[in-house]
Amino acid sequence: MSEAARFTEVSDLVPAAESLREIRHHIHHHPELAYEEVQTAALVAEKLEQWGWQVTRGVGQTGVVGTLKLGSGTRSIGIRADMDALPIIEQTGLPYASGIHGKMHACGHDGHTTMLLGAAQHLAATRNFSGTVHLYFQPAEESGIDSGAMKMINDGLFERFPCDAVFGLHNHPGEEPGVMLFRKGPFMSAGDKAIITIEGVGGHAARPHLTVDPVVVAASIVMALQTIVARNVDPSQPAVVTVGSMHAGTANNVISSSAKLELSVRSFSPEVRTLLKKRITELAESQAASYGGKAVVEYIEGYPVVINSDAETDFAVQVARELVGDEKVVEQTGILMGSEDFAFMLQKRPGTFLRIGNGAGEDGCMVHNPHYDFNDRNLPVGAAFWTRLVERYLGQ
Repeated sequence: MSEAARFTEVSDLVPAAESLREIRHHIHHHPELAYEEVQTAALVAEKLEQWGWQVTRGVGQTGVVGTLKLGSGTRSIGIRADMDALPIIEQTGLPYASGIHGKMHACGHDGHTTMLLGAAQHLAATRNFSGTVHLYFQPAEESGIDSGAMKMINDGLFERFPCDAVFGLHNHPGEEPGVMLFRKGPFMSAGDKAIITIEGVGGHAARPHLTVDPVVVAASIVMALQTIVARNVDPSQPAVVTVGSMHAGTANNVISSSAKLELSVRSFSPEVRTLLKKRITELAESQAASYGGKAVVEYIEGYPVVINSDAETDFAVQVARELVGDEKVVEQTGILMGSEDFAFMLQKRPGTFLRIGNGAGEDGCMVHNPHYDFNDRNLPVGAAFWTRLVERYLGQ
């Protein structure tokens, strides 16, 4: 780091915007689902090596870690970007839309990966820090249960590539591009999955009295589940129970012998998390029994609550204020009911997870939507933020 070091500004990354767009569009056109990110990981590794980073492949199956050490500094920082796509049929009509039917970058991970690559290129070119940077390109954030973050951790991520603090971000539809949102403490909810299998007695549609109709049982369970948050959870505690999938039967004149419900369950406190599991099981079993059927509940705990540490959040907020100005920084935004496996990394190291606006109004299409696209206006902003964060964290 030079004696008169100058920290990176967004304007420093604007010349790279077009090349970053090309990278992002390439990744978008070649989406890969959880643990299938072979081409994406290869592209990431190739770029990092081209820019002089030490690259380790296959961390957590398809993850990639880039390491750059400069000077005599002893501090280290980790930054994470997720790489996986979703099983969605894209309907954007964009020239770079998914080339693989049924797979789509509908959550912006193509943008997250590209912003971190932009920072990697600029950090290697400017060399304006003293210490060690580890870039964690993570697979399988969208898996919901088989977490890519946890798989990298179990593969020795923080022992092999140690850091004093870890940082990550996600795009945020509903806010203008470049707006950065932070929150100390609990930020994003725990996310669990419940699978309810209903066993009835099948038969002819014209003779329902000789059956135990699992569709009727399932409908009753769905309605009963709505009372859990409304009547069992303390109104001051955030919680969500959503039935996202319901399947039964194959023909209109056949009463099926079974049905299946799949639930998404969100909470912030351990007590509420335990209560939700208990009540879902009790309601499903009792409702099924009241119709003469049986319900079996499989409850799978997924991602924990994202809890941001105070000091690292304050530091990241300060870097953001320097970079984009006070008017584009939300210091203590509201909690979010979405879940994120970066929470596992925050259980191992102090750090913070932030959000960056992806567009408001008509430009703010929600994630996991077939019409969604990451906003390319964020590419130089995100790359500059990560670069400046490193420069400030590892400054002399």
